[in-house]
Amino acid sequence: MHGNSPYSGTEPSEPELTGTQRRALRDSISQIAARTRDFLPDEYVVGSEISTGSNGVQVTVAVRPPAGNPVSAGFTPEFDSVTDDDLIPDDDREEVARGLAASAAFQVKAALGEDVPQTAR
Repeated sequence: MHGNSPYSGTEPSEPELTGTQRRALRDSISQIAARTRDFLPDEYVVGSEISTGSNGVQVTVAVRPPAGNPVSAGFTPEFDSVTDDDLIPDDDREEVARGLAASAAFQVKAALGEDVPQTAR
């Protein structure tokens, strides 16, 4: 009966996003994606999405490097004690962008190994 039993409990309701919150989240993740692109060459593909799962609203920003594995950062914005236009603070956006760019660059380095010629001494 793997969870589809009519006798199983109901799951708690997930918070619904208001239009203002959804726009604020879109703007925030667009800024994270744009900042991540600023750190990386054009060969890296950066994308983002807002989804709703069992843990509530989930924001994901991902980078597909030209070699190596993709990297992503997913987090759940806090809806308590913040204004609708500050669901992801500026400092967090910058930190996520830097972390993603560094992780994506490391994936390329790990995938290429020692085959990359040194460009400086």
